[in-house]
Amino acid sequence: MDVETAEDQGGPAPPPGAPCGTCLAGAPALGGRREPKKYAVTDDYQLSKQVLGLGVNGKVLECFHRRTGQKCALKLLYDSPKARQEVDHHWQASGGPHIVSILDVYENMHHNKRCLLIVMECMEGGELFSRIQERGDQAFTEREAAEIMRDIGTAIQFLHSRNIAHRDVKPENLLYTSKEKDAVLKLTDFGFAKETTQNALQTPCYTPYYVAPEVLGPEKYDKSCDMWSLGVIMYILLCGFPPFYSNTGQAISPGMKRRIRLGQYGFPNPEWSEVSEDGIWEHMQSWWFMGGGPGSEELCSPATPLSSLAKQLIRLLLKTDPTERLTISQFMNHPWINQSMVVPQTPLYTARVLQEDKDHWDEVKEEMTSALATMRVDYDQVKIKDLKTSNNRLLNKRRKKQAGSSSASQGCNNQ
Repeated sequence: MDVETAEDQGGPAPPPGAPCGTCLAGAPALGGRREPKKYAVTDDYQLSKQVLGLGVNGKVLECFHRRTGQKCALKLLYDSPKARQEVDHHWQASGGPHIVSILDVYENMHHNKRCLLIVMECMEGGELFSRIQERGDQAFTEREAAEIMRDIGTAIQFLHSRNIAHRDVKPENLLYTSKEKDAVLKLTDFGFAKETTQNALQTPCYTPYYVAPEVLGPEKYDKSCDMWSLGVIMYILLCGFPPFYSNTGQAISPGMKRRIRLGQYGFPNPEWSEVSEDGIWEHMQSWWFMGGGPGSEELCSPATPLSSLAKQLIRLLLKTDPTERLTISQFMNHPWINQSMVVPQTPLYTARVLQEDKDHWDEVKEEMTSALATMRVDYDQVKIKDLKTSNNRLLNKRRKKQAGSSSASQGCNNQ
């Protein structure tokens, strides 16, 4: 990959072998926003043609830091407001628990187009489910599934606490740092991430006269995408196949859409029969569903067996009404998550099913990608209408009456 030199960029070039800033000092401070470096990325990194992956908005290449030899991942984004938003959201999250860290960002020219180059830690352990597929005869247990869900939940909790919804939590965006047994699972690709703080629409002179119920919680709508993803990933971890699937070979068929919207899925045997039926409530008496929430009444019974807790958690994550799904705090406070160390080490069918269905795994990932895309479109279409551009008949009649009044009130300016 060719990029222009520092002189072409109009910025000063660093001396040969100079430190590259954050890449040597570690990840940026939590929630940090930084300006991209203007000099050529090739001054600091040797770029490879090896493609490590494809993100939402650009491909990811292998690269090596010239001074230290550190292997990194380089993501190329052509400059646009969407690309800058992705960089900004990832920078804010970088350094958080179980989130892939940004090491550096450069602004260079590539093929006469301005681009952003994101240098990240290289995740050499591969995707979550590929790692499980490769276990062979080594059993994958229910406790391991609970620990993995706790780690993913920790990443989502960090994002949601900073008012960022990832909105693309799926298998290929969950990567391990290495092939070692103690590798850390991390979340990557912020191409669809979105800030969930309320915008300035609802000022005193911009208050909607009517808001549908679903519009009242846009923040929860965006975050609910992540909670639905947690439900799907947890389901696959416990049995090896997804709760929703297409029967037609399409990425997402009308029937699959209907099943998602209606919440039509089951827990079939024999795969789900292996999920432990032994009650472990005696290990969890200190737990109480903090703040209540959906399903808390059913979850607080001392007679609740673990399998019921796991299935109940999935049901609460896959609620058809996004506003009824668990929040990330409720998820993290669920006993199957926050007491994962006492979840039985019951061998599951997961590794065997994933291995047997390996040829169909790309279809499963495509289906989840399409389902998430449909959700994002649905939620993004939930808008508060601007009164100034509304064609409401009654409102227009009122406007004409006000315009004809000799004592028209002074409007307010929002600039």
